[in-house]
Amino acid sequence: MADQESTREGSLEAPTRHPINWHDPDFYNETSLFAELERVFDICHGCRRCFSLCHSFPSLFDMIDESESMELDGVEKADYWKVVDHCYLCDMCYMTKCPYVPPHPWNLDFPHLMLRAKAVKFKQGKFTARDKLLTSTDLLGKLAGIPVVSAAVNGANKNPTVRRVVQNVLGVHADAHLPEFAPHTLKQRQGKHVSAHTQIQASEGTRGKVALFGTCYGSYNEPQLGDDLVAIFEHNAIPVTLATNAQCCGMPKLELGDLQTVEQLKNVNIPILTKLVDEGWDIVAPVPSCVFMFKSELPLMFPDDAQVAKVSAAMFDPFEYLMLRYKAGLLRTDFKTPLGSVTHHAPCHLRSQNIGVKTREVLSLVPDTQVKTLERCAGHNGTYGVKVETYEMSMKIGKPVFKQVQDAAAAHYASDCPMAGHHIEHGMDNHSLKPEHPLSLLRLAYGI
Repeated sequence: MADQESTREGSLEAPTRHPINWHDPDFYNETSLFAELERVFDICHGCRRCFSLCHSFPSLFDMIDESESMELDGVEKADYWKVVDHCYLCDMCYMTKCPYVPPHPWNLDFPHLMLRAKAVKFKQGKFTARDKLLTSTDLLGKLAGIPVVSAAVNGANKNPTVRRVVQNVLGVHADAHLPEFAPHTLKQRQGKHVSAHTQIQASEGTRGKVALFGTCYGSYNEPQLGDDLVAIFEHNAIPVTLATNAQCCGMPKLELGDLQTVEQLKNVNIPILTKLVDEGWDIVAPVPSCVFMFKSELPLMFPDDAQVAKVSAAMFDPFEYLMLRYKAGLLRTDFKTPLGSVTHHAPCHLRSQNIGVKTREVLSLVPDTQVKTLERCAGHNGTYGVKVETYEMSMKIGKPVFKQVQDAAAAHYASDCPMAGHHIEHGMDNHSLKPEHPLSLLRLAYGI
């Protein structure tokens, strides 16, 4: 029976996730790490279902196929890092492709193995000043969010000469799209906002009032995301407050392998959010990676933290929340403006939440609106799409999405990840087509 269990092809059970044992000293033991990399890479070599996802898998398979033995034993251990460096922790291999995830006895969790490798690399000091800077999103936002400074930074980011200097000095690709900084932050725009008094109506799965976790990007780059969310939720009699003094969710530092800083950010954010949950607020965030961080990664990093579990249970994607309200008969459908054709890109960290495509479901409620969803990586993937060593690959990964959006020539195209939306814009031949966030489209449909 044991032999049958170890050799059975794939798993029929729902996947389970083990906690990330990152406090165990063996987690950072390079010998132990490489033994597990070898075990997992050999399984991947024999399967190869993931060849069409990120570049980690083609990198591994090409190295094997080009080796003398054409097996994993022909690949130098030092080259394993090439596989690690192309993983951006999207979770798609675990969620959609791998037949050997737990409870299969082979117990294969490729993303969290890559996270372990990144953490080992970080602990060994194998990172650059650029890596630390790009992942310090709160610091960048606060510095560049000063109106005079933001104008200067935005201008510099559009200057080819400056960008070539930045590429040479920092390793940020001169052609990569860099987000603009807003002259006024979300806190400045919404921090003193108080929703008009309304009778709170709870429903199955929602408590009827929402705390907005603005996210670094939504706070410093596109505060319009928060403005749109507040307008939509208040239009539906859902009071909104801002989760003030919250910091970065920790996802950028997670992707770097800087788990100690992830813990520091958790220690700031979780008490703030727990207090809001205890006061009866649900929590929403307009960027999928941040929602995924609180829903999935932090609970696995801190499995015994009751406050983390409480926040995780109260965290929602905006359209997930709105769809729950619709099913309870509490979502207004008095739409005034048809949207026509919409090409909707569902980013990886939205799909990895395993909630279905709620954005499409909500937008499809608008009369005379046809939504086509693209469930494929757009290639931006945090810092991956701007680093000089991975920019070209990010464009290659996103090319099928760029083409599909451009060929669709829809009235609107939108991504739940605003950074992915701009990456799509950057990758298309027709730059007159501008991305919109689904929240902006829904607000347009309501006419508010």
